[in-house]
Amino acid sequence: MPSFLYYTNLNDSNYYLNLVNFNRDNQYYQVLEDKALEMVYRVNVGGNQVQPSDDTGMFRNWDTDYPLYLEQQYPESVSRGFGQDLNYLQNTIPNYTAPEDVYLTARTYGKYVTVDYNVTWNFEVDSAFTYIVRLHFCEFDELIKNSDDRRFDIFIDDILAKKYADVINWGVDSRVVPVHKDYAVPMYSKEGNSQIERVNLSIKLQRLPAEYTKYRDVILNGIEIFKISDKNKNLAGLEPKSINLSHPNQVYSTQSSKKTKITLSIVVAITVSVLVLAITVGIIVYWLRRRFHNATEHNRSKTKNDKGSPSLLPHLCRYFTIAEIKEATNNFDDVSIIGVGGFGNVYKGFIDGSTPVAIKRLKSGSQQGANEFMNEIELLSQLRHIHLVSLVGYCNDDTEMILVYEFMQHGTLCEYLYGSNNQPLPWTQRLEILLGAARGLHYLHAEVKHKIIHRDVKSTNILLDEKWVAKVSDFGLSKVGPTEMMTHVSTMVKGSLGYLDPEYYMFQRLTTKSDVYSFGVVLLEVLCARPPLVRDLDKKTASLVSWFQSCYNERVAIKQIVDPSIKDSLTDECIKYYCKLALSCLHDDGVERPTMSQVVGGLEFALEMVVSEKDSQFGSNQIEGTNKKGSHFLQSNEESDLRLEISHTYKESIVSTGSSTQEHAFSDNSNLGAC
Repeated sequence: MPSFLYYTNLNDSNYYLNLVNFNRDNQYYQVLEDKALEMVYRVNVGGNQVQPSDDTGMFRNWDTDYPLYLEQQYPESVSRGFGQDLNYLQNTIPNYTAPEDVYLTARTYGKYVTVDYNVTWNFEVDSAFTYIVRLHFCEFDELIKNSDDRRFDIFIDDILAKKYADVINWGVDSRVVPVHKDYAVPMYSKEGNSQIERVNLSIKLQRLPAEYTKYRDVILNGIEIFKISDKNKNLAGLEPKSINLSHPNQVYSTQSSKKTKITLSIVVAITVSVLVLAITVGIIVYWLRRRFHNATEHNRSKTKNDKGSPSLLPHLCRYFTIAEIKEATNNFDDVSIIGVGGFGNVYKGFIDGSTPVAIKRLKSGSQQGANEFMNEIELLSQLRHIHLVSLVGYCNDDTEMILVYEFMQHGTLCEYLYGSNNQPLPWTQRLEILLGAARGLHYLHAEVKHKIIHRDVKSTNILLDEKWVAKVSDFGLSKVGPTEMMTHVSTMVKGSLGYLDPEYYMFQRLTTKSDVYSFGVVLLEVLCARPPLVRDLDKKTASLVSWFQSCYNERVAIKQIVDPSIKDSLTDECIKYYCKLALSCLHDDGVERPTMSQVVGGLEFALEMVVSEKDSQFGSNQIEGTNKKGSHFLQSNEESDLRLEISHTYKESIVSTGSSTQEHAFSDNSNLGAC
């Protein structure tokens, strides 16, 4: 645990706790090292429980706020900022303060609420102690851009703790900046005496009138409450008042004495039984905690040996020193950069003299973070498949987090679809690339001991080697899938906008079919040569999936909206089959989507259709006898035929637009029309 995560750093003159009480003469409070702290509550407001293994390395557990602590939940009062990168560059707090899951979920006022109320959380605590109340905030709502856009009042124990709270202002006028505010709250008994008793510590957020803020709303992401030891260095509280059971000059009869002895015997027996039970439970809890501690220490020992160098599966994964990495990249020379992302830069380097590698250097405070770094090492070091990018090694030295992969000569699939000057790939080659990527995902879903869900399938994560063999990359967000006894894994939503499975986004239920949905988006990307999301377009055409489904349902000529560079090489049967395969992957109901095994079979079938003779004699009977695995998607009924007869192009359905600042830019308007 870092030294000053909760204690007051006397060398930091800007840090202090705000004292919440009615006496305004003394407004500041310090938690010095002579005090002991007891964690009482730790809550992920508006989100799911965060397990210790998903914390920032300190194995803290974060409870969900509802229904345990939130007084009342209103419709649509939970906000989520999935897909956004936390901005630690403002140096407001260290990036280990709370997990990303806490800062990217929040509780707000709720939509369609017609009554005024305070958003309230209640916590039962011991009186006669002072408590640290830490409130975590992160403003990720795209509507909130400036100071004063969302301001509100904070009450703790029914005392105004902060008037005109403004998260954007706390974040140095920037969005997605994690911050926290700390308050010292003395709690007193209801009777006003020093006796210990259970009292309620409330946290209330109150909206401001419209003249004081642009949006009448509140926001809170996380809560931590700690008990501070008293002047006697005590955390257990005062002993309760002694009860005088004897009365002077009272004479007991023999019968009363016997009854008293019997009663005392019963009390002693019950007391001993309770103590034995408590000791037994204590031993079990201690054993379980030791077991958990040993397991986590074992996992951590995989990353570093006694000297700090990792010992994680050395026969599969090589450890590089920071000196070797600097030599391979010419001290991280910008000339060597071959890719840039939210995680940091990717460099081309050379190890052992001449072997080319791709070196991914995670920047400090990146969204991927330490958990994802270790996740990718532990997964990729144990996986070997022709269609998965191989991990050569890694470096975890001198505060650096660096991954070293085999070098992929031809870059990403995305670079050959849009946003670059690369020569467009022919249709046959596109199908071969898709088939390779599908086989890689099928391996993860069905051919390893514990199925793995990639969780970030997209065209930029499909890489191409010197022989144009497709390999799936970037396993930082990957998750071990459900067992045979489970239907899904409940987890925080992570991934890339435009590719997210709607079921996963709405219900936080992750399955292998979530990868299938994302791969369906890639299928449309390859066919239409455009990004999955172009925000500058109108609502009808901004989303590739929604727009394509609409075109299909409205009998739009599909051949008119595909990439013009491959249009002439597509037969009616092939495009009909391919579109049905893509749309089956994009079914709203995950159960109705095919497995990756079926997708592999479907792509094999489509590829066979392309390499076969493309003449009028190539009928459906011949096709059906070629590959049984793919026939699941090809139906002969009239309603399922692809709409090829109506001429209505994408150019006619969109408004004029410029390139998007959020997605890859198109080179000219003809590319837009090609979709």
